[in-house]
Order: sequence, then C-alpha cells, then structure tokens
Amino acid sequence: MLNGSLVMLLGSGLVAGLNFAYNLAVARLLGPTGFGHACAVFTVLMLASAVALSFQLICAKFVARNASSGGRSAVYRGLSRQAWIVGIGMGLALALFSRETARYLRLPSATLVLLLACGLAFYVPLGVRRGGMQGVCAFGRLSWSFVIEVVVKLVGAVGFIALGFSTAGVVAAISLSVIAVYFLPVPRELSSAPGGGEPASFREGLQAIVFFAGQVVINNVDILLVKHFFPPDQAGVYAAIALVGRVVYLLSWSVVSAMFPISAAEKAEKESSSLLLPPVLLVLGIAVVFTLGLGFSPQNVLDLLFGSAFGTAVQGVGPMLALYAASTGFYSLSVVLIAYEMSRRIANTAWLQLVISGLIVGGIYLFHASLQQVILVQLVLMSLLLIAVSFPFVTAKRPAPCPEAL
Repeated sequence: MLNGSLVMLLGSGLVAGLNFAYNLAVARLLGPTGFGHACAVFTVLMLASAVALSFQLICAKFVARNASSGGRSAVYRGLSRQAWIVGIGMGLALALFSRETARYLRLPSATLVLLLACGLAFYVPLGVRRGGMQGVCAFGRLSWSFVIEVVVKLVGAVGFIALGFSTAGVVAAISLSVIAVYFLPVPRELSSAPGGGEPASFREGLQAIVFFAGQVVINNVDILLVKHFFPPDQAGVYAAIALVGRVVYLLSWSVVSAMFPISAAEKAEKESSSLLLPPVLLVLGIAVVFTLGLGFSPQNVLDLLFGSAFGTAVQGVGPMLALYAASTGFYSLSVVLIAYEMSRRIANTAWLQLVISGLIVGGIYLFHASLQQVILVQLVLMSLLLIAVSFPFVTAKRPAPCPEAL
C-alpha cells in the first residue's frame, strides 16, 4: 500500500508541477479573461470525467478481483466496448448543444466547445485503459500516462498560442492530449486472450457513477457557476484560486488510487485498519502543508505565480487561497474514507456525497455576493461531509481480544 502510494504520489507530484506550469503559462499569456474562458471549457471536460472515472474505477476493481489474465482481459475488453459507445455519444451530445453551453458560460465562441467534444469521445475509453493499469497495480505506467497527457497539453497550448490561436489553441491542445495518451500501450495481460472470471457488476457500476457524479460536481461546479455569475476577469481570478484546490486533490487522489485495488483484492470479511491508516495520514499531511503554507503569504503567492493582474482584479483575494485549500483538504479526507468503503462493499456514503454536491450548487446559487462567500459555502459543506463519513469509522466496535492473548 505504502509503496504504491509513494509511486503515485511521485507521479502526481510531477503531474501537479507540470499542470502548474501549464496553468501559469496560459494565465500569463492570455490574462485573467482568457484564462477564465480556458478553465471553464476544461471544467466541462472535468464534469464529463464522472463517467470516465466510473469506468476506470469499475475496471480497476474487477481486474484486481480476477486472478487470471484471461479473466482480467475479459473485463477490460468488455468495458472498453461500452466506453466507446458512451464516449462517442457524449461527444456528439456536447457538439449538439455547443451554442447553449457557450452562452451559459459566457464564452466568446461555440468553437471552443466543439473542439472539446472531439477529445471527449476518447476520454471515456481512456478511463478504461487507466483502470486496467490501476487494477494490475502498474502504478508506474499509470503515472506516466498522466505525465504524458500534461506534457502534450502544455507544449500544445504554448505552441498554439504562439501561432496566434489564443484560447482556441489551448482547448485544441487539451483534446489532443487526451487522444495522444489513449494510444499508449497497456500491460500485456490486458491484451491476452479473454477467459472466464468475475464480470463487472451493474450495482458496482451504479455505485461508481453516483460516487464520481458527486465528486466531479464538488470539485468543478463552483468554477462554472462563478463563470456564469461573475465578470470574466473575476472568474479568471477564481479559477486561479481553484487551481490550488485541484493540486491538493490531485495529490490526494493518487493515494486513493494506490489504496483502492489493494483493498479491493482483500477478502470482504477481512477488515484491517492498516489498509486505511497510511492513506489517511498521507492525505492529512498534504492538506495541512498546503493550507498552512498558503496561509502565511497568500497574496505574494498569487502575484508570484500568476502575475499582478490576478492579485489586483479582486479585493481580499489572498485569504481565499488558504480557505479553498482547507475546504479541499476536508473533502480529500472524506474521499479516502468513501473510496475505502467502496472497495470493500456497496457504499451508501457515495449517495451522501451526491446530496452534498447538490447542496453546493444550491448554496452557491443562493450565496454568491462575493467570491469569498462562494468559498465559505463549500468550506461549511465539506466540513459536514467529513464529519458524516467519519462517523461510522469512529463509532465502529473493535473486536474483543482473544482469550489466548490475555
């Protein structure tokens, strides 16, 4: 568990650094308004990731449960076929409603949405490929998949902007990065002849969709709503603040990715705190470091990373960084507990997360007088979610010691 978590953490650390470089380059080259447009389009892809991540989770879980290469290959191939049908359908639907999407998000052109639709068709099948890597614990290969995606996105975005394509070039680079990574090879055992084994379960799939629907809404819907309610320059500043939260969550999710297949492979009746304690401590450490670090000199961090234009567009933007990091930290700890329960059994906490995600949408619609108010809504709800999902673990009865041990 610890080795896998460290491999994923190192890979995610590199991905986070490259993502930061990508966002810094786009922010400085396009300014707050153009950066806000690019982040809004990318966030649409992140909302669609609920489906891609659901396929990834189910593939990882049932590939891990099948001991034979034939059984693993059968799961992988079956889910791949379904993912292509879903991915193409989602891409066509986004293209069909491109004008309406652009109008709601105050985008300059529906072309941005059409460019994203091309990458979306590959995004869901990519989730299955990554789930296969995760299921066989090929954490190094999985990490490189994310690294290469960010490298293509970074180089493509800078290159297209230099050629004069502005925001459209950034969105094109996002789609190209997804398509390029899809064609990376998968482990050999996933491409072997399919055989008998434990197939993917519909109930497990429904659970995954519920979990990731709540997850992507919690992580991304605030950016879209801010883009809708606030002027473009303020929306761009908020996107920069939210980038910090995405880094915290990306690092935390790498720990969850390492925990999940190992916990899923254990027998259901074998419960052990040793499987849960390492990821909880790692995620807690990540959240504390980011929150305290940003609390010391938030204004300087924002000016240094994104430029003075981001620091002066909104008053009192400095403290928002630490508050957003704290909110994401609470949520990341909740996800560790929810994912652990999902790896062992059907988790009802996934439905609770979905309810909280709906409350976030409603809360922001009611309270959006300022950007700080938007963040406080999320901070309160994330605190409540962590308390709720922690309750069963805190109150769980410990087994009585054996007489021989006394």
